[in-house]
Amino acid sequence: MPLGAWALLLLIILVAYLIRRSSPMRRRPKNILSTDTIRNILSKEILFYQNLDADSKKLFLSRVEKFLNTIRITGVGTTVEETDRVMIGASAIIPIFHFPGWQYINVNEVLLYPDTFDEDFRQKGEGRSVLGMVGSGNMQYEMVLSKSALREGFRNNRDKSNTGIHEFVHLVDKTDGTVDGVPEVLVNHQMTGPWIRMMHDQILEIRKGKSDINPYGASNQSEFLAVVAEYFFERPDLLQHNHPELYAILDSMFNPAPAK
Repeated sequence: MPLGAWALLLLIILVAYLIRRSSPMRRRPKNILSTDTIRNILSKEILFYQNLDADSKKLFLSRVEKFLNTIRITGVGTTVEETDRVMIGASAIIPIFHFPGWQYINVNEVLLYPDTFDEDFRQKGEGRSVLGMVGSGNMQYEMVLSKSALREGFRNNRDKSNTGIHEFVHLVDKTDGTVDGVPEVLVNHQMTGPWIRMMHDQILEIRKGKSDINPYGASNQSEFLAVVAEYFFERPDLLQHNHPELYAILDSMFNPAPAK
């Protein structure tokens, strides 16, 4: 083969390698769980699943199983146990359960850390207060979760917090390209104005110390959405009692009426 042809071939191989390396294509997950294993863990650990009727349980199980067969979950300094996998799958499906066919297009892998970390993903040293984070830059298609926080979110059913749900709501928010607390998939054109006003009013109440909503929700609109979504799914009864108007608009967002 002439030297020029060899050079061209090498160039094509190099370009193909670089494209493949930078591509957000998913890697096949490892340690796929059986349907029975997933069902048993859902029945034991996930209150949202326990409260569904029989048909909805089958659908929820199917969607969690599909998620776990699609998204890679990797332990960093910790072992990913079966319970962790199912809790991550449940965290992903709960916010979008009433959106048939939904798939997360902005995450390929969930990294599970043993405990809290800092904003540079360091697991040692001071300033480690982060429970979960959606990646950006070279971690664009990754999510990082604290194992201890993930488990606490599902095993403490009396609080208003769930780190897994919080981070997946950020991914839902991110689907339209902007993480601003106004995800187009949840907030239609007619709801945009009322929802933004609701956020501003509630954030002001939080900052005045007149709200039981987690103060972290007053950081910005995106964090407000994620924080109140945790509240909505963890303690819907309490949210409806304390914030009926907020509950109503969140219910219309996450449980939309079927299209006629």
